[in-house]
Amino acid sequence: MNVVVVSNRVARAQAGEPISGGLAAALLPAVRSYGAVWVGSSGRVRDLSEKDSFAEIEALGKGALATVDLPQSHYAGYYEGFSNSALWPTFHSRTDLIKTSQQEYLSYREVNAYMARALLRFNRPDATYWIQDYHFLTLGAELRRLGVRPPLGFFLHTPWPSRSMMVCLPHHRELVQAMLAYDLIGFQTEADQHNFANYVKVELGIEITNDCVPSEYGICHLGTFPIGIDADEFATCASKAASCPDVLRLQASLQDRKLVIGVDRIDYSKGLPNRIRAFDHLLSAEPAFKRQISMLQIAVPSRCGIGAYNQLQMELASLVGDLNARHGEVDWTPVRYLNKGFPQPILAGFYRCARVGLVTPLHDGMNLVAKEYVAAQNPADPGVLVLSNFAGAAKELETALLVNPHDMDDIAEKLAAALRMSRDERRERWSVMNDKLRSTSIHTWFSDFIAALTRKRVPIHRDRLRPPPPLWPPERTAEG
Repeated sequence: MNVVVVSNRVARAQAGEPISGGLAAALLPAVRSYGAVWVGSSGRVRDLSEKDSFAEIEALGKGALATVDLPQSHYAGYYEGFSNSALWPTFHSRTDLIKTSQQEYLSYREVNAYMARALLRFNRPDATYWIQDYHFLTLGAELRRLGVRPPLGFFLHTPWPSRSMMVCLPHHRELVQAMLAYDLIGFQTEADQHNFANYVKVELGIEITNDCVPSEYGICHLGTFPIGIDADEFATCASKAASCPDVLRLQASLQDRKLVIGVDRIDYSKGLPNRIRAFDHLLSAEPAFKRQISMLQIAVPSRCGIGAYNQLQMELASLVGDLNARHGEVDWTPVRYLNKGFPQPILAGFYRCARVGLVTPLHDGMNLVAKEYVAAQNPADPGVLVLSNFAGAAKELETALLVNPHDMDDIAEKLAAALRMSRDERRERWSVMNDKLRSTSIHTWFSDFIAALTRKRVPIHRDRLRPPPPLWPPERTAEG
């Protein structure tokens, strides 16, 4: 079987370079070990014609990495526009932040169609396509329109919102109808799958039986596949990182203080302002913790072309500055706030140094930082994970200290409990979570989805179908 994995971006994990984003960090080890071809954007945009839809390929472990240049005339509308100013806020239940246009939607569809043409290079009888995330909701429909018959799977790394949120998205019906071209759609949690099924039933009027959705494309199956990490590899990485200069400098600077760590992209879904406010509340409510603890918040800038992200970055800088000004001392800075990324081996070492991992998204598909923090711990003296109830990981890591990320008092109280927790209780809680990580690894996720896609496909339906009608105006622009 020739598995072709498709995502908006790919990860190279070159020496010294940080991997940005949970999807990229998760897929890299799976592609390396499974032998798949991973296709994504090269990061370059330029004026292109259809014949320029090509991929450059390089080896990646047992697999390969293929990159595609995307059309300059549509990229901004596709990425900063419809993907991240319409789909992302909708899927994270922030419909108040939707800001898009008809032209941006058309650019989104154009780039999906363009990527479909590029993927024809890999179209073989034994091919299996696995499309990743919200950037390519309509890619499956475009592939079917080009006559591609091999199995098509799709996995959503974000949450799927409630129907009341989804109907706020422009073109929501066309998008979901196009998604039914996939043979299998996978979600992070059962709640996400339920929300999707409810939308299909109410808005499209389609009855779903045994997680099967009939449509003009055939049968689309729904399933839940929580994504994992390679816990053993990450644990080894964290142990080796103890001797890294950056990790040694961090340890020395703490001067035996307990460390609370947060690692996130700057994104309104991550709950960063509330996290800073909760830490401020802890120091105000329990002065005994002053000078005894430090917080390291790594906040990597992202999507700087979108106003909401720039405003958030300014808000965070203001909150941290105010907290440090009020609580800090000449030899103690309560919050160390860094706007840059670090390579995963360094992050693994930072996690291992931290008594508390603070992961408080307002709404998240899974959140692999939570799993990485657990995997990185010293089994003899592990730290404590404080985790949002609204992260997909909370459904699996049930012995974490779960919090309401909207409740600063709750976060502060759980932080205090984590900092005071005995070693025996920490080890007991960590052991349960660590066992869960190893039973739901990234390799299990990868193989389970591919097995389900192969098993559940019903090709006879596809053979009897006429090509579905276009879901949007089929005329292409000169650049597209």
